[in-house]
Amino acid sequence: MPVGAYDCDVLVVGGGIVGLSTAYAITRAAPGTRVTVLEKEPGPARHQTGRNSGVVHSGIYYRPGSLKARYAVRGAAEMVKFCAEYGIAHAVTGKLIVATEREELPRLHALVQRGRENGIPVRELGAAQIGEYEPEVRGLAAIHVGTTGVCDFTGVARTLARASGAEIRYGARVVRIDRRADRGVAVLTSGGDVVRGRVLVNCAGLYCDEVARLTGDEPEVRIVPFRGEYYELARPELVRGLVYPVPDPAFPFLGVHLTRGIDGGVHIGPNAVPALAREGYGWGVVRPRELAGTVAWPGSWAIARRHWRYGAGELHRSLSKGAFLQAVRRLLPAVEEADLVRAPAGVRAQAVLRDGTLVDDFLIREGSRAVHVLNAPSPAATASLLIGREVGRRALSMLGSLEVRRPGSGT
Repeated sequence: MPVGAYDCDVLVVGGGIVGLSTAYAITRAAPGTRVTVLEKEPGPARHQTGRNSGVVHSGIYYRPGSLKARYAVRGAAEMVKFCAEYGIAHAVTGKLIVATEREELPRLHALVQRGRENGIPVRELGAAQIGEYEPEVRGLAAIHVGTTGVCDFTGVARTLARASGAEIRYGARVVRIDRRADRGVAVLTSGGDVVRGRVLVNCAGLYCDEVARLTGDEPEVRIVPFRGEYYELARPELVRGLVYPVPDPAFPFLGVHLTRGIDGGVHIGPNAVPALAREGYGWGVVRPRELAGTVAWPGSWAIARRHWRYGAGELHRSLSKGAFLQAVRRLLPAVEEADLVRAPAGVRAQAVLRDGTLVDDFLIREGSRAVHVLNAPSPAATASLLIGREVGRRALSMLGSLEVRRPGSGT
């Protein structure tokens, strides 16, 4: 296909914060590169980006040396700087991680060590010192992490879309991809348009594995969707900032926590239950084809066998407001059932291997003329500027190699 027949140089699938960060990074690193973003929704950040707790994570939880650790620590500082530069609502609030049971104390101390290995300032607190930060919170011990904050990630996504200079096509769901070595990548959208690019970047989030298979690449993982359910606190004055339990290292979720957002409201949650659709934001949303795909993946059954006790507890808290209340009262005894008001849920796109291993780190893989982001749950929003630069670097490298191989290039 002649160069002029391409609609763009890089075709990005997905208009969440990672896809838009990638477009922004490419146009900053290589001005003049033509980038088109295809997003199936009528606007940006309608799923994982816009349905999380808005926390700018410090990186304290993540294994030293992992992409999550490195990107979250650096990404938090970059995100705060980006928000300040573009006037996006944000605040560096710090947070408490609180142990409420004796068996949690060794895990809390391990987090202190991990934080220090990751270069994160951490203050250890006794039970009496917790009240200095959160007068209504109770616990046996806690740590304070000063670099955690909150921001408007949807606002960040909108700003990236404007500042990138990329062509953003909304309402453009990908239905077919034709990839040939000599013809680039041609994408058919649900509206009947064909968009041709030289390199494709897959940032499709909840559908990233399906998009990878449409290109002809086998991702070797499947997305298993987990719904996170939230409540809003009717008495937000009970919580000053961010309060977290000590997480269970055997499961990649942080547990029910309290988050004062940039609007002053306090979100409580999320729990984590299997969703019956990739965009299954409630028990009433069921998509049989997607559910069948989840059930058919051997890793889904392995997860169920391995974590059924944890899952049963999460399911109980989903179906019983009283059970959810008890989980919250471990940290905030003053909360009453009437204080919990249902809030919109989110769905986490969790990549799972065939043997049931939950992919714990960011996962980026390359195919012919394609870069696939296959696992980018929390803290991906925090680290999105860095992830975008890494994905953009790979896409530009592919473009460069295609340029070298072009007839008449002298090679």
